[in-house]
Amino acid sequence: MKTLEYFKYLSEMQKEQIFYKKPTPINKHIDREQLSYAVGAALYMPAIRKDIAEIVIQGKYQELTTIVLDLEDAIGDNCVDEAIDQTVEHLSSIAQAMNDRQLCWETLPLLFIRVRSAEQLNEVANKLGASIHYLTGFVFPKFSSKNGGEYLHTLKKVERTAGALLYGMPILESPELFYKESRYTEFQRISLLLKEYESSILNVRIGATDLCGLYGIRRSAQSTIYDISIMRDFISDVVNYFGRTFVISGPVWEYFNSRKEVKAHDNETILDYNTGLLNETLLDLTNGLIGKTVIHPTHMKVVQCVNIVSKEEYLDALSILDHVSGNVGVLKSESHNKMNEIKPHYKWAMKIITKSNIYGVYHDKYNFIKMLTETVPFSDPVGYER
Repeated sequence: MKTLEYFKYLSEMQKEQIFYKKPTPINKHIDREQLSYAVGAALYMPAIRKDIAEIVIQGKYQELTTIVLDLEDAIGDNCVDEAIDQTVEHLSSIAQAMNDRQLCWETLPLLFIRVRSAEQLNEVANKLGASIHYLTGFVFPKFSSKNGGEYLHTLKKVERTAGALLYGMPILESPELFYKESRYTEFQRISLLLKEYESSILNVRIGATDLCGLYGIRRSAQSTIYDISIMRDFISDVVNYFGRTFVISGPVWEYFNSRKEVKAHDNETILDYNTGLLNETLLDLTNGLIGKTVIHPTHMKVVQCVNIVSKEEYLDALSILDHVSGNVGVLKSESHNKMNEIKPHYKWAMKIITKSNIYGVYHDKYNFIKMLTETVPFSDPVGYER
């Protein structure tokens, strides 16, 4: 069985051609800082789906590293109990597959459950029993200063009771966070709360759909979330408050290609909708965001390929870290096209090295466009996962 790592579907020959530095294996037990970068393209699926355990056990999507079983917005209010039962069944099947050695820690994707409340978190944890050990953690929607403490306290209680390592990923999508008159007070309260539970926080996520919905705004497939001025302003504030301590994940991309479009373009990975996703993911990176919420299997490869580190970035980062002794303050990059300042660029260099361990480093003259158009296979481009 192939270990869980990015681009595991590539042959060894392909990896030699593509990577200057290859991605390393990941699982829920690696260092928290490394794991926070490894969440990557998190594929959300309604927990009520019948085939999620099968997808995990059979490795249906070769790009898959992170799944979020959604018990919140993707589930109708009248179907919550059924969705919880289905979630328990999924984890039970995965636990059995682990016992039968169809799966192991080295092959198991990162698994999260998005719950509706701290009370539901506790209910789901109790019903999961021993299979909770195979979860990486829980996702907290509409996280605020009012419910955040309860979410995190319950997470720690469940973790102690189960004897399992569990992380939380809060989603910032509440009105009090978006409205300017209350934003900064709320940010300050949440910031203090997250610092208190820092070791339990894996990512801070941005719920763009809910926030845009407050104003009846929706981006098109050809635009990005950064084209919406109030969202651009909000993302800037989120990075300002939380990006110094936590990995911030990019908001969901909600468009995908129809069967007709895929057939007409001969299964090309980069179609109109994925071009929008590609542009937005590049802007995510530029603004300090790592990874993204996705709702379709073809989105995963786009986000992952963009997150691979370029060789130029990698060599710059190594050079900066090699000169932290204090003997040099600034030096020319190895590519002779920029200035590398040791102190201002130190944190950037550390991030690049961390990302290089998770996603790898491209060889010279290789990039995400080639990766998206030249490497196969990629997952079935037709179907709605959310």
